Amino acid sequence: MKRQLDILKGLHPGFFLARELQKRKLNKRSFALSIDEYPQTLGAITNGHRKMNTALALKIEQKLGLEEGTLMVLQVFYEIQQEKSSQKSKHPDFANLRPSLFWDTDIRTIEWEKQKRAVIQRVFERGNKHEKDEISRFYGPDKVQHIIGMLNA
Repeated sequence: MKRQLDILKGLHPGFFLARELQKRKLNKRSFALSIDEYPQTLGAITNGHRKMNTALALKIEQKLGLEEGTLMVLQVFYEIQQEKSSQKSKHPDFANLRPSLFWDTDIRTIEWEKQKRAVIQRVFERGNKHEKDEISRFYGPDKVQHIIGMLNA
C-alpha cells in the first residue's frame, strides 16, 4: 500500500473512488444506494466538491474490499497539499526583480505558475545573479534546473 499511497498523495479521495467505481463498472448512484448513502453526496465527493468523512469512508472501504483507512489517509494528504499550496507565495519577491526584465508586460499580471517556463528562460538569459537566485528560490532549484535542461536540449 505504501508505494500506491506515494503515487496517490495529494489526490482527492473522491477522484480515487470514482476511478475504482469505473474500474469495477459500478454505477455511482447504485453504489451509493447500496451503502445507504445519498447519491448526491457520493457525486459531490467523486467530483471533489466535498470532503470524505470517516463513517462514509469505512462503508465504502468495506463494500469495495479496500484496506481500512485508505480513503481517510488520502483525505489527509489532500488537505496537507491544499494547505501547502495556500501558504506558498503566489509570486516571487518583486524587490529582487528589475521591472525592465519584464519590459513587455506588467509584472503584477504574470501568471507565475502557468508561465514558469517563459519566466525562467527570460530570467536566466537576461537576469543578474540576484534575479536568478530569487527565481530559484520561488520555483525551487530542482524545477529550475529541469526547465533549463529542457531549454538547452
